[in-house]
Amino acid sequence: MNFITRAAIFHSLLAAFLVAISTCAAAQEAPTLEIVWPPEGAVISLGNDAEAAVGVVVRSNFVLRAAGQCGNTPRCGHIHMKIDPAGDSCNIPGRPYNSMNSDTGGDLVKARFGHCPTAAGVHEIGVLLADDHHHPVLVDGRPVLRVVKVTTMRGED
Repeated sequence: MNFITRAAIFHSLLAAFLVAISTCAAAQEAPTLEIVWPPEGAVISLGNDAEAAVGVVVRSNFVLRAAGQCGNTPRCGHIHMKIDPAGDSCNIPGRPYNSMNSDTGGDLVKARFGHCPTAAGVHEIGVLLADDHHHPVLVDGRPVLRVVKVTTMRGED
């Protein structure tokens, strides 16, 4: 084989390799997150305990594990959650959130309405997809998050 033939074969293989890499990268889905429960507009009865907790179920195309447990798993993280995310009034005292599943992973996050000034009423539940190091996962420079509006009421309401 002469030099020109070898060069042509090399360039053809290089071009095929670059096309294969770009096709794989383009085929990877953007990170997704949705709130499965409660649905938008749900009316939720709270317990009479101080925490007034409700389970929030999420779904993502990311693997949801406890923080620090993703290792080399790509597309892995956990959820940060805020009630009434426009402010901080429902956060756990001293924390920038109401709850997160970074201790346990999985698709269930505990919404603690007892930290709100008024547990019963109209609230928004916001969830954010975070990477293994608590940084927001971004798509086109924006965090992957979802919000649903719910109405909560105490058992005797």
